[in-house]
Amino acid sequence: MAWILIGAAVALVAFVFTAFGLPSATLFAALLVGVLVSVRKTEQPPRKLPPLANRIGQACIGVLIGALVQPSALGALASDWLVILAATLVTLVLSLVAGIVLGLHRDLDPVTGSFALVAGGASGLTAISQELGADQRVVAVVQYLRVLVIVVAMPVVATALPSGDGTSGAAPAGEHAPLVADLLFTACCAAIGVLLAKYLPKVPAVALLGPMAIAAVLTATGVSQGATVPDPIEQVAYALIGLQVGLSFTRESLRSVRRVLPLALTLVVALLVATAAIGIPLLSLAGASPLDAYLATTPGGLYAVLATATSTGADTTLILTVQVLRVLVMLLLAPAIAMLLSGKRARKE
Repeated sequence: MAWILIGAAVALVAFVFTAFGLPSATLFAALLVGVLVSVRKTEQPPRKLPPLANRIGQACIGVLIGALVQPSALGALASDWLVILAATLVTLVLSLVAGIVLGLHRDLDPVTGSFALVAGGASGLTAISQELGADQRVVAVVQYLRVLVIVVAMPVVATALPSGDGTSGAAPAGEHAPLVADLLFTACCAAIGVLLAKYLPKVPAVALLGPMAIAAVLTATGVSQGATVPDPIEQVAYALIGLQVGLSFTRESLRSVRRVLPLALTLVVALLVATAAIGIPLLSLAGASPLDAYLATTPGGLYAVLATATSTGADTTLILTVQVLRVLVMLLLAPAIAMLLSGKRARKE
């Protein structure tokens, strides 16, 4: 009964957040409800989700990210691959540097600070951060603080920056698969991730990275025929991840997160300015307008970025390619980055 009430509360809060246009409304809602349940004094509050639920949530998010790969976009921008790769890596390096600075805070460590600010898919990093040795609670709060700042600033920036001629504003064309194909695609890719997590428990973040890699290959080669994760399953996956993080909070951890937020907000704004200052001139080498380059290299808020690109006639092919490539690269490199930063911390101690 407790879980039924929690699920109903998540659905209600997500509905309200969606009405106000908040990004990732279901994950936000589940995180908030989980925190409220966790810090309240009740007789028998549910303390955590079953491990299988967490694996399923990670696997579905991995499939969703992998399905963003667009074959038409890969072909259209093949001649500019070097500039696009450079823009991707620059954004990642800048956000990692900002994260390492955040990790200098007395309540944090380098791994938590890096994953809290790195631009590489807020939902994906939140889902796997605990497995990689980071404080998942801090990562979740700061990641979505970053997304909120980007979303709030986007209308102002979109108005101020000059855009292109609008001739390349159409999103890459892709077939929309029927619901049965979506379900089959999601079930197959996610099942592989759950099995890998069960039989390869020592491989970091395999429940998310396995389905993501498989879905990306199937989508890039056209085998998936445009299949993706159905929206109801996507929302359930977000809810599972949000609840997992929210239910791990304590009163003390809330106080720690509150102490971190001023520095985190400052670094988010600085990161936004730095990526724009470097990304705009860099992507101009590929013929991108200042608005196209800003939207392509802005550190997060993928769906808000694509909505803005569509409404302003920006080059969504370029924007989607850079944004998705950054998410894929960051999530694939996350285990290695965690090992590197953990090793440095151990040697320092």
